[in-house]
This record gives sequence, C-alpha cells and structure tokens, in this order.
Amino acid sequence: MKVFRGIMAGILTVCLLAIQLPAAMSQGCDAEPQVTAQAAILIEASTGRVIWEKNADEEHYPASTTKMMTGILGLENIGPRTEVFISPQASGTEDCFLDIHAGERLTAEELITGMLMVSDNGAAVAVAEQVDGSVPTFANRMNAKAKELGMEHTHFENPNGLPNPNHHSTVRDMAKLARYAMENPKFREIVGTKNRTIKWAFPATKQLAVENTNKLLGRYKGMTGIKTGWTSAAGGCLAAAAKRNGVELIVVLMKTPTPDDRFRDAEKILDYGFSHVTMVKGISKERVSRNVWVKNGKEASTTAHLVSDIDYPLINNESPEKYTVTYDIPRVVSAPVKEGEVIGKAVIKYDGKAVGSVDVAAGKVNKGNSIGSWLVSLFEGLLVRL
Repeated sequence: MKVFRGIMAGILTVCLLAIQLPAAMSQGCDAEPQVTAQAAILIEASTGRVIWEKNADEEHYPASTTKMMTGILGLENIGPRTEVFISPQASGTEDCFLDIHAGERLTAEELITGMLMVSDNGAAVAVAEQVDGSVPTFANRMNAKAKELGMEHTHFENPNGLPNPNHHSTVRDMAKLARYAMENPKFREIVGTKNRTIKWAFPATKQLAVENTNKLLGRYKGMTGIKTGWTSAAGGCLAAAAKRNGVELIVVLMKTPTPDDRFRDAEKILDYGFSHVTMVKGISKERVSRNVWVKNGKEASTTAHLVSDIDYPLINNESPEKYTVTYDIPRVVSAPVKEGEVIGKAVIKYDGKAVGSVDVAAGKVNKGNSIGSWLVSLFEGLLVRL
C-alpha cells in the first residue's frame, strides 16, 4: 500500500510540474523586470516611446548623469580644438579622476571625453567656465536647455551632479536628455568608448589612460553608452543604451542600493525591452519628395526630401497599420536655400499621437531673380492656402 501511494504521489508530482512549467516559462518571458532602483524607465530611442516605467516622475538626485547635459552643451558651444584652461576652482573640485591641476590646458574634445568617460567633476566645472564664465551662469544654460527638451521636473545647480537640495530630476526627464544627446555623433562616439588615452595640450607630455565607468560596455551585447552616476545621497544612477537588430533602447534608472545594482538592473530592463520591441520598415527616404515654391530665387521651386528612412518600432505586437506620417513643410520658402537645409519635418504618429519625427531637407536654390520666382512672390498668399 505504501509503495502504491508512493507511485501515485510521484505521478501526481510529475503531472503538476508538467502543468506549471510552461506557465512559469511563459511568465518568465513576459513578466516585468524586478529591479532594485527606486525609479526606472525604458524608451525606444528613435521615437522616445515608453516601453516600461517605474516611478518615472519621482524626483531624485541624478548624480553624474548630470554630465550628459554638460557634455552635450560643451560639444555644442566649444570648438573641439579650443584649449580649455583649468582654473583653481575646477582643479579643487571633489573627485577629479583625470588628475587635472590649475594652470593646465586640454582641448575641449579631450576634456569632454575624459569628463564623460571617468566622470570627472572638476572637468565639468572647467567646461562650464569655458562656455559661460562661471558655474551659476552655465547652470542657467542647463536649465534653459532642459526646458527646451521638455524636462518638466528638472532643475540643475551645477554641471557635475554633486549633491544639492535644488539639483534634481526624474528618469523620464533624463531619458529625454539621453535621447537628445545620443543624436550628436561625437557625444555618441565618446560615451561608447571603453578605453582611451587622454592627452594634455599643456603640459604637452602629460597623458592618462582611462577606462569608461560604464561596466556594460563590452559586457552587454550591443551596448552603445551612456553615463553612470553615484553619490551616497543619490545612490546608483545610470543611463544606458543598447542596439540590436535595428532596435535601439535607452534605459535610465535612479537610486539603486549599490553601484553594481544599477548595471544588473539595466541588463534586466534591456533584456525585457528587446523581447518586446521589433522594428519594421516604414518609408524609404528615396520614395518621398515634395515640391516647395521659392521666392527671391534663380529658380521658382525646389524639391524637399526625407533626411533618413522612417522605420516603425512595434511594442508588444502592435499593428503597423496604426502608424501614420504627416508632413509639416512650408509651401513657400525664401532664397537662398542651402543644399540639405532642413525646412520642415515628417511627423510620425501612432494611433493619432505624435511619437517622433524625421527632418525634411531641401535642394539648393541661389538667391536671384526669375520670372517664376517673381510670380511666387506675387501669389504667395494663394500658394500658402492651397
């Protein structure tokens, strides 16, 4: 009897496992990531569409992910070969991992590269001083850019992210910043570099081999950046991007218990994203052209075209039929028009909601006089209404 009960128990156990195992496997694939970060968000890079989020509008200290803003503003406002002077204030800043000293000089490219790779706080101060003369004035520029990018819950007090009660952001806001910064080719190159030697302009013999603080570079398949952050007050912060099979995802997380937790969390979130997002071909740039009238030019019209192809990210098996594209292009422009000059946008919508855009550029038209262009000027009001 005992033997019989044992056999029956064994059969029952096998049956239960057979029922539960597929469900558990399915749950493992589809379950949302369990992370230690108090706040996190995952977006698709080309459109900014949110794939997954946790407390995305909760304000936290962003720590050194702040340097994404400092880095992109430095690249946009300082020539790469400009030599940046290291002031006593910059060299005396807490945590100068580049070993910069007052009186030294580095080109902007070398300084910004070192700042982003090893998260040097003094280098961020030097960038701020080069752009605007002082940290407070540069902070105003940072906040103006944040407003421009739609970062509604962000306020910057310094260029490096050292703790300040008035220096705060959210993962949603920092994802907007990360997406914008990664559109800059030089920024993308820097944050995707694992190892590099930083060279000084003065003293000319000084150089330093550095390794990126982002431990996911070279470890996680497709990793393209972006920036780490850590202070005792902020906890672990990270903005990370990875690209696979034409899909690029950006994850931002804040306030993990340990520095290593931010990397483990990012891997979990990115894995989840790549299992839920696919990219489908949309509109080829060669297949779209629009006629635009030109006044005050040697020709009366030019052809506008997409700067790049439009591909559609599908999240959780969405329908591609719900994607539409509308064109925000002026009917009339004024010469001169440079070759490739951006004159409008193709607005990408999903289910009627704008989710991204692609620039529309025009062909070259020199300033001058022609009968056709004179007629465009004469009937401009009518042409605009057509």
